[in-house]
Amino acid sequence: MINVSVKCPHCGKSLMDSKKKIDNRPSIKVKLTYAGKNAPLHLSSLYGSYNVALDLNIPMRKIAGFRCPHCNADLKSTRKCDLCGAQMVAFNLKGGGQVQICSRRGCKKHILEFQDPKSELQAFYRSYLKNFR
Repeated sequence: MINVSVKCPHCGKSLMDSKKKIDNRPSIKVKLTYAGKNAPLHLSSLYGSYNVALDLNIPMRKIAGFRCPHCNADLKSTRKCDLCGAQMVAFNLKGGGQVQICSRRGCKKHILEFQDPKSELQAFYRSYLKNFR
């Protein structure tokens, strides 16, 4: 699996949390909102892992809101999930490009996009190969 490092698309601050590890890697920390409640959500930074740490009970198939823990901006994307129709949530990759995940609990749809496919794919593959050394 490939480790991604992300930042807020609005304020540009890192969303990486080295204090809270998931899959033995720094996690991605966001503020989750559901039914009028807020709680931190830690996501695995390994692309393709669905492991999370959450203190808020959100039923499966329900949609939650995602906010930046620094600037409180809504991380909602303009894209809708093509599997379930929920709004996607966007994080910028530190090296350029974007990762998007579905806002519906239990939906496994995610998207990885590169702005400069040639150089960003090379960096992505270097990160992938580094995990096998």
